[in-house]
Amino acid sequence: MKRIKRELMTVSKTLKLLTQKTEKMALKLEQLEKAATKDVKTKKSVAKSPAKSSRAKASKNKKAAITTKKTTGIDTVLAIIKRSKKGVDTAMLKKKTGFNERQIWSFIYRLKKQGKIKASQKGSYVKI
Repeated sequence: MKRIKRELMTVSKTLKLLTQKTEKMALKLEQLEKAATKDVKTKKSVAKSPAKSSRAKASKNKKAAITTKKTTGIDTVLAIIKRSKKGVDTAMLKKKTGFNERQIWSFIYRLKKQGKIKASQKGSYVKI
């Protein structure tokens, strides 16, 4: 009986800590949202002024040219699986991507959890 009480107290303390962390995260999220809405409002006012509109467009184009979307390992593996009609096994993924088996298994696990692929046979995967 004492052991159960101790375990319940431990669970209670853990839940309190998680609640505190969640509240802190919610506050940070609210702060970020407020900052984002302020940025959006200032960008709109800058774009409306005729003297600054050309400069704003030029700086926007520079930012767009600088930022490029980086492809992740999951994206690479998913693209290879989508291209194949009959499915791809882990050996072929290893050969095409250069990732080790552990990384490939991790990517496949995540993709299966997301519902983007399924196993057609043992070790062979196809898109859904």
